[in-house]
Amino acid sequence: MDIFTEKLTLKTHLSKLKAQNKTIGFIPTMGALHKGHLSLIKKAQKKNDIVVVSIFVNPTQFDKAEDLINYPKTLENDIQLLQSVACNVLFHPSVKEVYGKNTVSEKFNFDGLEHEMEGKYRDGHFDGVGTVVKTLFEIVNPDTAYFGQKDFQQLQIIKKMVKQNRLPLKVKGCKIFREKNGLAMSSRNARLSKEHRAAATFIYKTLKKTKKRFHTKSVNEICDWVTNQFKNHPLLQLEYFTIADEKTLKTIEIKESDKKYRAFIAVFAGEIRLIDNIPLR
Repeated sequence: MDIFTEKLTLKTHLSKLKAQNKTIGFIPTMGALHKGHLSLIKKAQKKNDIVVVSIFVNPTQFDKAEDLINYPKTLENDIQLLQSVACNVLFHPSVKEVYGKNTVSEKFNFDGLEHEMEGKYRDGHFDGVGTVVKTLFEIVNPDTAYFGQKDFQQLQIIKKMVKQNRLPLKVKGCKIFREKNGLAMSSRNARLSKEHRAAATFIYKTLKKTKKRFHTKSVNEICDWVTNQFKNHPLLQLEYFTIADEKTLKTIEIKESDKKYRAFIAVFAGEIRLIDNIPLR
């Protein structure tokens, strides 16, 4: 596996491969890799000649300084994992290499997608995401980029950003990779206590029950039911639950037969914030 820390040397390397008509699959990550990331790499390997993974903890998408400081950093282990699945290229730049002297976000208009759900609770988050992903796309110039659907809102925003900027690549959303107990895999899971990790399985169990209820109950009834499920939970605190249109991400009140919906949830397990979602149709 080739490892690059400078964008110019990476671009030179990938340009040579492009000149040989090699296709490039790209997985942007913030490190602390797990089996979910590896599943994206394996999907990319099936469709591309070269797979590039980036590891970059992006400072501009954190709305709280302590979250950035506490974000797990496990580079040596990450490199071993990437080598174990025969990843071709790792890009691990510094903040200065990505942002230069000015570590600030661009301002984006994602047609309102950025104001729903996560956008209501994490000020400036999606400007940070849009800035770093756009920059990485311009450096790597991939044919296809792969993202997990756990961050479904992020996925839709990146698709919108690619379309708005007419970037020449496809964005592929991949199914959520879960632990055996149903907990959606996340780098943040490494910070869960044993007690909170066990309790967090309740999140996916609730989503699965939501999917069943969606066929017979109204949206308001479901939302009230979910709120009550968490109201007296000793270890989990519900931040939000919503049922939204997959395309617009706007919360719905009435179901329409011709639209696709998804349930979204954010929960605190102690100090660790977990998100998850499930398609309802």
